[in-house]
Amino acid sequence: MSPSTVSQYVNKRFHYMGKETKKKVAEAIEELGFQPNTVARSLKQKKTLTIGVIISNIMHRYSTVVSRSIEDYCYNYEYHTIICNADDNPEKERKYVDMLLAKQIDGLIIVPTNHNRELYQSLIHRNIPVVFLDRYVNGLAIPTVVVDNQDVTEQAINHWIEAGHTRISLISAPMNVSTRIERMEGYKRALQQASIPIQESYVHHVEMDDVQEVCRQMSQLTEPPTAILAASDLVLIEIIRYINRQGIQVPDDVALMVFDEVHLAEFHDPPITTINQPFYDMGQKAASLLMDLINKKEVENKKYLYEASINIRESSEAKLQNKGVL
Repeated sequence: MSPSTVSQYVNKRFHYMGKETKKKVAEAIEELGFQPNTVARSLKQKKTLTIGVIISNIMHRYSTVVSRSIEDYCYNYEYHTIICNADDNPEKERKYVDMLLAKQIDGLIIVPTNHNRELYQSLIHRNIPVVFLDRYVNGLAIPTVVVDNQDVTEQAINHWIEAGHTRISLISAPMNVSTRIERMEGYKRALQQASIPIQESYVHHVEMDDVQEVCRQMSQLTEPPTAILAASDLVLIEIIRYINRQGIQVPDDVALMVFDEVHLAEFHDPPITTINQPFYDMGQKAASLLMDLINKKEVENKKYLYEASINIRESSEAKLQNKGVL
């Protein structure tokens, strides 16, 4: 059995290899306990067969699902993934990029913090294959996979407006990335088109530690909100902690909706209305684009836009006898 035949088998080039030959090679590999030399293979292919994935916060369900999706895609192409959690920290993001490049990874998928423009630009100049996921950065020639945040947020607010709500709150993390800005724009556009004044006392962009405090502040308003859109699963957790402690009833006292399909949302009492992003499909698309870049295929430097949907459940269906007693 020639070395070239073994090499063809190990690299899964079976086009001209008969069944009997494949069986003999497999049996020999099993008997000898042979392990392919991945370092040698990488040197020959001039690839490390590894990509880096830098996500914003592993605590978000979104991050968990897209990481799994990317890993699934890469596994089918015999690529390894290194997952890094940047915690929305620009310095941490920069250090992870440096570390991954030092490992000579073949490409990067990044959920960008939006505060390292020079770093992103340097990746372009160095011809490092890179794809952005979930967030875009204006003015950079990097393919980006995102959801239409503005449109689906507008749909969500309109759902409440059509039910008669006018006192609608939006609570999100600080407005420093495109996803949160777009959701705010969708919220504003829905209210403006319905000629409902935007009340600054209903709109909050705060760190997670401050979510319960802004809920307390809104509860003391003369007219508290009758409906709240939590812009992320982590925001929702803090809202639920507050309302449970205060004995507030959902949806009788206040209607509730969250951006992202929260784990066990349908089993919560009451079941929680969610805005669902196609997490898995977006991760697969980002991985596909990156593989094309790695393999020198032509990829458009544009936003690849996905639609989100709203899964209406009982938490958002309060009748307007609710007093907004948040």
